[in-house]
Formats: sequence, structure tokens, C-alpha cells
Amino acid sequence: MALECKMGNFDKIIFKPFSLLIPILLSLQLHAVPSFSNFTTFVFGDSLVDAGNNDYIFTLSKADSPPYGIDFKPSGGLPTGRFTNGRTIADIVGESLGSKSYPPPYLAPNTEAEAILKGINYASGASGIMDKTGFFFIGRIPLREQVNNFEQNRNYMVNEMGENGTRQFLKKAVFSLTIGSNDILNYVQPSIPFLRHEKVFPTTFLDFMISNLTLQLERLHEMGARKLIVVGVGPLGCIPFVRAFNLLPSGKCSSAVNALIRAYNQRLKALLSRLNQEIGSDAIFVFANSYDVFMDILANYHRFGFENANEPCCGGYFPPFVCFKSGNASTNASALCDDRSKYVFWDAYHPTEAANVIIAKQLVDGDENVSFPINIRKLYNYN
Repeated sequence: MALECKMGNFDKIIFKPFSLLIPILLSLQLHAVPSFSNFTTFVFGDSLVDAGNNDYIFTLSKADSPPYGIDFKPSGGLPTGRFTNGRTIADIVGESLGSKSYPPPYLAPNTEAEAILKGINYASGASGIMDKTGFFFIGRIPLREQVNNFEQNRNYMVNEMGENGTRQFLKKAVFSLTIGSNDILNYVQPSIPFLRHEKVFPTTFLDFMISNLTLQLERLHEMGARKLIVVGVGPLGCIPFVRAFNLLPSGKCSSAVNALIRAYNQRLKALLSRLNQEIGSDAIFVFANSYDVFMDILANYHRFGFENANEPCCGGYFPPFVCFKSGNASTNASALCDDRSKYVFWDAYHPTEAANVIIAKQLVDGDENVSFPINIRKLYNYN
């Protein structure tokens, strides 16, 4: 279970002078022309968008040591808990919409007031839609708990600006969910002998994922979310981790894994379309087709400026896939690649910042084949 490092009663005394200004700031924000100061986003998901929550819990899934973050300029190249060399897709999407800063991780100290100004990142590496996903890594924050954490932040907002003010504020915020990859990976990876258990049929498994996701989307909508984007699962059958475990030659992907993912994404798109029909213009749910975007990068990596679309830049191509930098300056135990901008994969699981930039730009300004029924920029300006 995640350790919640939240503020007690003492913080109410410390932050009370500032909190008195919040309704004034909020009022200005709600009537201003859209700019970075009124862009608010609440980020839910896994390690693809984790901004450091796992640094605050006991877990085997961490990105708190070099060379993670080596290209993340705000930290001066130091690790921030992001599972890549630089910015995540969520970071880049925010910048594309004018944000000058990033939503802080929920578990970082003193973040409640910031939720009213720029949002919060609830994502957690190794987490999934289903609670049991990622159990092998011990600590992680499943989607259900992430939504619980948002509910705590919402209670703080209601305290400061009332129920109506909170709903008006949340109506303009963008909610993004990038999750499901670990559920799929846990299902397809080889069983651990002493933890062996019978797997359900693929269709039953996908139904479990969709039903659990539906519950959390409905909870967010009930609490005031009106602009929601749900990112589909990418082609995991092509990541170095899956290719290595399936002993696939360079350039080959696991067709079985990718077929399962396409089936999930179809169900996800159908779910979001149904929610749009049932709820009407009161809210909008956007499906982000990251699968096709990433497959295009892999198939045409030279056109996108990459030189390697098979091997990870850091951590090697074979188990245990550990990406770390040796303390000895003359040695680099992780075999870090020379030019990170030329690699599609940062480690055995995650894209590089260079790949994230391409994916994010497609999601922000792409057509209906990428984001349906509208792209993220139109979602941001919706209503």
C-alpha cells in the first residue's frame, strides 16, 4: 500500500494566508484568456507519465537514480522519478498548451494548494487499472487509489472555494489517463512458478479491464471532470522487454501481444463513444490512439530522425534490463548510448524524450485517426 505523505492540521495554519487568495486567483483565472496561468491538468496513469510519486513509496519500480532524467532541464539533469531521459508525454502536452510548469506529484509535500493552480500528477510506475497489477514490484498506486487521492484534493478545493466554485474550476481542467500497459504486460508475461495461477480467457481479461476503468471514469465525472482523455495502450509487443522474453529477432514484434492490445483499444474506444452518447454535451471523453502513432514511428524511424528503433539506449537488451549509471566516472555500467535523440527506446519499457515529443504532438494536433472525436488542443478549448 502506498505511503501517503500528506499534510496534517499544521499545514492549514501555514498556508491559510495563501489560501485566502485562492478564490481571488481562481476568479481571475476563470475569466481570463487561456494562458499558462489557467491551464490545469490532472494526470493519472503508470510509469509513462509518473512524475515522481514512486519516489515516496517503498517499491521496486523507481526512476530515482542516474541516468534517468539526464535530459530533464528543470532538474539540471538530475532524476525526478520520471521513467525516461527527459520529459514525459504529459509534460510535453502541457507545454504545447502553454504551461510553463508541470503538475507536481501527489505524494510530494505541500501539493494541495497547487492543485487549485495547476493540477496534480497522480501517476505511479508499475500501476494498472486493476489493483493486483504490478504486485511483483510491491509498492505502486493503482488507478482506484489514484482517483481516491484526487478525491482528497477535491475535498481541499471544496474547503477553499465551495462546491459550486470547485465544479466550475474542474469543468475547465483537463483529465488524462495513461494506463493499462502494465495490466497487459502482467497478463502476457511468463508465469512465476511459485506464484503460478490460472489465467482467465483473453476476452474475460479485457472485460475486467474495461469494467474497472469504467468505474473510475464514472467516479471522475461524478466529481466534476468534464474534459477527459484516455490514452490507449501502445504496441507493447514491440518493446525490448517483450521481444527479449519472446526471443524475437531484431525488428520483429510479438503479434500475439499486439493483437490483444488492439482488441483492448477497440473496446476502450467503444466505451468512450458510449459515454459520450450517454452523457451528451455535459462532458467529452477523448480516445488517444497511441498505438498507431508509435507503430508509425517504428516503421519509419529514419524519417523521424532516429537511427535505432530496436535496442534501448540504457540498460541493455537482455534481462535484468537495469538502467543505472556507475559511480565510477570512468565506467558506465548501464552502457548508455552516445546520442539519446537517435533512439526510440530509453530503456526496455519506455520511450525516449525524442519519441515522446513526436507522440505528444500527434495527440495534441492530430486528426480523428489519432484523437477521437477531437484532439487535445480542441479538448482544452472545449466549451
